[in-house]
Amino acid sequence: MAIKYQYNKTSLTNLGKQLKVRQNALPTLKNKESALRASVLGAKAEAERYAAQLEQALQDYDYLAALWDEFEPDLIRVADVEMATVKVAGVKTPKIAEIRYEIRPFNTFARPAWFADGIRILKELTQLGLESEVSAEKKRILEFNRKKTTQKVNLYEKVQIPGYQEAIRKIKRYMEDEETLNKASSKIVKARHAAEEEEEVR
Repeated sequence: MAIKYQYNKTSLTNLGKQLKVRQNALPTLKNKESALRASVLGAKAEAERYAAQLEQALQDYDYLAALWDEFEPDLIRVADVEMATVKVAGVKTPKIAEIRYEIRPFNTFARPAWFADGIRILKELTQLGLESEVSAEKKRILEFNRKKTTQKVNLYEKVQIPGYQEAIRKIKRYMEDEETLNKASSKIVKARHAAEEEEEVR
């Protein structure tokens, strides 16, 4: 990124302000980056935990596989999943607030006794499946924001701050050189005037 500037005091002042903004923001960005890095690891562990719990639950209920043929799939369905937003390291992430199920009434005497357990099991599996998906999405959002923050830290630290410092240095050097030249030229003019006055006196 080329920094545009002119060799004058106004440009020097503006560059100084821009540099200060970036230098002040850098520690905050670095803190945010490390907080996001830790949050990504936490979200990844959470997603893996839910996935493992779901896998384990499916294995635990594997012995019921033959019975599921008798179960009526339309007895239970997810009516609504209410989501909430939770801020993690300043980033909005999703969280399940409530899962609402719709259970169709059925005659407990006419159906197998395990149907009530079947509904409970399906609720548990659904909860774990949804939590696993939401945790994976949370991890994705945090990872995306961590990458963006890392890019901004690198941009400030490796490109913009050194760029502004270099531009300020060049402007100061130019202005110092100009001042030296002005002083030197005014000395020459004074010396010339003095010499001319001496000639006139003679």
